[in-house]
Amino acid sequence: MTKTPNIERLSVRTVRVPLPQAHQTAGGTVTESPLILTDIHCDDGSVGHSIVFAYNAFALKPIADLLRNLDSLLVDAPASPLEIERRLNARFRLLGTQGLVGIALSAIDMALWDALARRRQTSLVALLGGVPRPIPAYGAVGYDGEKASAMAAEKWAERKFRGVKLKIGYPTVEEDVAVIRAVRAATGNGLAIMVDYNQCLTPAQAAQRLRALDEEGITWVEEPTLAHDFAGHAHIAREAKTPIQCGENWWGTLDLQHAIDAQASDFMMPDVMKIGGVSGWMRAAAMAQARGIPLSNHLWPEISAQLLCATPTAHWLEYADWWNPIVAEPLTVEDGYARVDGVLGSGVEWNEAAVSRYIA
Repeated sequence: MTKTPNIERLSVRTVRVPLPQAHQTAGGTVTESPLILTDIHCDDGSVGHSIVFAYNAFALKPIADLLRNLDSLLVDAPASPLEIERRLNARFRLLGTQGLVGIALSAIDMALWDALARRRQTSLVALLGGVPRPIPAYGAVGYDGEKASAMAAEKWAERKFRGVKLKIGYPTVEEDVAVIRAVRAATGNGLAIMVDYNQCLTPAQAAQRLRALDEEGITWVEEPTLAHDFAGHAHIAREAKTPIQCGENWWGTLDLQHAIDAQASDFMMPDVMKIGGVSGWMRAAAMAQARGIPLSNHLWPEISAQLLCATPTAHWLEYADWWNPIVAEPLTVEDGYARVDGVLGSGVEWNEAAVSRYIA
């Protein structure tokens, strides 16, 4: 029997990567990606990599410090993602495994799965028992008004993406509808259109607005109200004809279970960092399969494309190029489909020159 190698050390770096252009939402403007890059070195020479997103630069140092402080719990422990997850969840039961702690734990989980796949000279999807397959991808359009939203959507259509997701939540529903129609006019009827409210409405407001949106033929309405208002989302889902999409802000599979129990969302889109890394995602995928719920992703296109290949109810890949500058080989998208053929590990490895340029 081959012995599982032990963890030798962690390397943690922080970077601030400017976005190609500011991304506006109903909740604010994103201008950069504050990222924590983790490398786990094992005593057999294998190394695993992961990226986590701090959302705001002020959270970079606390997350990085937390990861570095975990070094004493990890060194000489077996480099087994499920065993490490078990140990760390037990250690943090009283403090909790959401928020910054959850981000740090997911960074470790994703890096360990990457190391395991690389050690076996295979891809993450093959390690998980899946095979590479094309996953339809959509691009993001910001909270930019009719003209700019239509222009941005047209660019995604020219790149042959299969869909676009628009940030809405304008002062009136008439403005929301006008943006949707402007995008439809610019891209034609062949492109799927999703919309995202970024939690900016009350359940009553959302139910009222969706009566107008129901006539627009959109694929889903994302997070119309607060992410953890499961009862509110369930009310909206009952009132609306258009499917409700939630999940990017759920922490761990217990949140996902609460949402399922409340019938809060027709579709689900976990965030691999918040759901608990690869280990959490695979539990989420099993829960979605048991209930026939289509599963998409939030961000992390490289690792998420592989996870979707191993997800029975895989739906859409949310593509974002925000972190491409620091990734040695960004995800390939051809004719609107993500392709992971020939990828080693999770697909995350560093462009060291860019990392040095953006180090924080």
